[in-house]
Amino acid sequence: MNASRCLHRRAESVLRRPFNLRTQPARLALAQPPPTESTLNQPKAVLDSSRSGPAPDRVLHCVHRWGSNPSGRQKQDLYVKALRASQSIDELEEGKFKPRITKSPLAIRGSQGKPEVVKSRWPVVVQDSQGNPVRDAVFLVSQLRNEEKGTDVNVASHLLLDVLSNDVEAAIVISNDSDLSLPVRECRLRVPVGVVNPSSAWLAGDLQGSASDGVGDHWWYQLKRIDFTSCQMPDPVGTLAKPSNW
Repeated sequence: MNASRCLHRRAESVLRRPFNLRTQPARLALAQPPPTESTLNQPKAVLDSSRSGPAPDRVLHCVHRWGSNPSGRQKQDLYVKALRASQSIDELEEGKFKPRITKSPLAIRGSQGKPEVVKSRWPVVVQDSQGNPVRDAVFLVSQLRNEEKGTDVNVASHLLLDVLSNDVEAAIVISNDSDLSLPVRECRLRVPVGVVNPSSAWLAGDLQGSASDGVGDHWWYQLKRIDFTSCQMPDPVGTLAKPSNW
């Protein structure tokens, strides 16, 4: 089942009354990372459908723009041009990356995607000045970190403005960013909210809740690989062709 059918089936079964576009347009707050090497996905196609029932009126795409990575910026520019040319989005709101050097303990991905700090153990051990092994020593590493700035604020601002202005009957937020917890929670008091997790990670705990919170009729969904592969833009999009290595 493709993404539009999945989401519309869920929307029709849970949001029949409030999401029916009789009098007010629906706007979507969409937070999504830049395209990967293997996908050139079409956000609106994930939600649009030829079937009757709930349908999005506008798609707002909030994205951070690559700055210090010329290759990443070039790919992202192509992606954004294709999104606009194919009319996959209605509005683009840009954040930015801020590069900085940080020091932190060396860690690996543990259970449920949570970080686990790496400690010294054979064959890599740490010794003190007398040559004695130091058990459970922690490795401190320096790394370049590109900090995303503005994207979550843009999503939250548009979401709250639309809901508090009574411009929408329901909202769908495509994000797994726990920073959106407060605006999503406040919006659930006023309109039904669907939260779609676009990543393979567990849904952020702060975005969870109960379907009956506030006005009720809330729902959650996690995008699967087939949701992306079944919603590709045509190739080419006008004069824009998908790179061979994507």
